[in-house]
Amino acid sequence: MYSLLQKMSLLCNAEWSHDTAIKLLNKTQHNFLSSFYSQKMVNKPTNCFGIDFPNDIGLAAGLDKNAECIDAFASMGFGFIEVGTTTPRAQLGNEKPRMFRLPEYQAIINRMGFNNKGVDYLVQNVKKSNYSGVLGINIGKNKDTPDDQALDDYIYCMQKVYELASYITVNISSPNTPGLRNLQYGDALKNLLSGIKAEQCALQKAYSKYVPILVKIAPDLSAVEIEQIADVLVESGLDGVIATNTTLDRRKVASHKHANESGGLSGAVLNDKSLEVTQLLANHIKGRIPIVGVGGISSADDAIKRREAGASLLQIYSSFIYQGPALINELANA
Repeated sequence: MYSLLQKMSLLCNAEWSHDTAIKLLNKTQHNFLSSFYSQKMVNKPTNCFGIDFPNDIGLAAGLDKNAECIDAFASMGFGFIEVGTTTPRAQLGNEKPRMFRLPEYQAIINRMGFNNKGVDYLVQNVKKSNYSGVLGINIGKNKDTPDDQALDDYIYCMQKVYELASYITVNISSPNTPGLRNLQYGDALKNLLSGIKAEQCALQKAYSKYVPILVKIAPDLSAVEIEQIADVLVESGLDGVIATNTTLDRRKVASHKHANESGGLSGAVLNDKSLEVTQLLANHIKGRIPIVGVGGISSADDAIKRREAGASLLQIYSSFIYQGPALINELANA
């Protein structure tokens, strides 16, 4: 069934297909039609950040930006689900077209720009869902918020989602919001994480609940930059790091007609780069904080290598689009 639907969707505009799929999942997740994509969850428990996960395969942020299909994705057997990126205010994102498929490479280029309906809409959807599993909520800043005021946006979102989230991811690595990646460096990163940690402590007291904070980083970093970021994460008391977001590197798809489209490249071609970042992080962090591996994981072998490199949890997005729910169990059993 998935193979048939995928072939049909590949004939249509990429973003239209994505939006239509989200609408269909939303409409079917609470009735008998969910049986077409539901499957038994692989039970391979693991603990990370002090949280018990039924298995280590999660849905990466970006697919369900507004938390509209949590129950649908839960029925597919994910060990955890990450929704977002959400921002304080709704925003349309970048101009269309802004999503391009590269099926020959099982890859996608997108320059969506944090298009979402705002954090209040996401919170409403989380509250309406029946999901009781591990839920990550990915937060970002609005495009028109100056970089020196970014902390205000992150704190606003933290306050809104803290009570509902199992963990919160701070997204400072999307290439599609101008200036966002600048927050990964030097004093900008230290000041941002210091403010986020202070707010986490305040919210812990307010809700009598500790919600881990993770930071998602880019793959387009030098070894020195990765080590510097890792040191700041550890020194700031953050709970984990997600490696990695999409890449600006086009070398592996240089011959494709969409290669010159701006935006982040994801999919199988990202695997080697993300694996390398995971290895560098693990070698430098030495177990002080956990690593979530994401980017190009498309097979059982990829999953094994990412775990061996030091990832405690794995996430998928583009490979899930191309291969469907069967991939979840394949990776969990690898």
